[in-house]
Amino acid sequence: MTSGRVQVTFDCAEPAALAVFWAGVLGYPPPDIEGTHAVLRALGQAEHELGNWYRIEDPAGQGPNLAFQRVPEPKVTKNRLHLDVKPFEDGPGALDAEAQRLLGLGATQLRTVTDEAGTFVVLQDPEGNEFCVG
Repeated sequence: MTSGRVQVTFDCAEPAALAVFWAGVLGYPPPDIEGTHAVLRALGQAEHELGNWYRIEDPAGQGPNLAFQRVPEPKVTKNRLHLDVKPFEDGPGALDAEAQRLLGLGATQLRTVTDEAGTFVVLQDPEGNEFCVG
């Protein structure tokens, strides 16, 4: 038996902003915010409920789908799950270049770690969710 594709869902305060950030991180197309709103309006969703969730998808169908849903409570502790992101390029300086690209998108760098798995940079997305690049 095989399983279907994986979707990772983030609870967050600002789903549109986080979806745009992660689309940039992964090289996915950004969410169609206005198109999503139009569909929800057509389904009878109240105006104040628009923007409560977005999804981004890998156009090649290789990577996971990511979904972002608004929740009222803030993140208060360390993630129990995090994503590991590989740099788009290989070679000397690729890790530093990728970390700088992600910082430019709005990530915050926490630390650089070298251990038996290699060297990676621990970052946070704009809502404080930790992830690694390396």
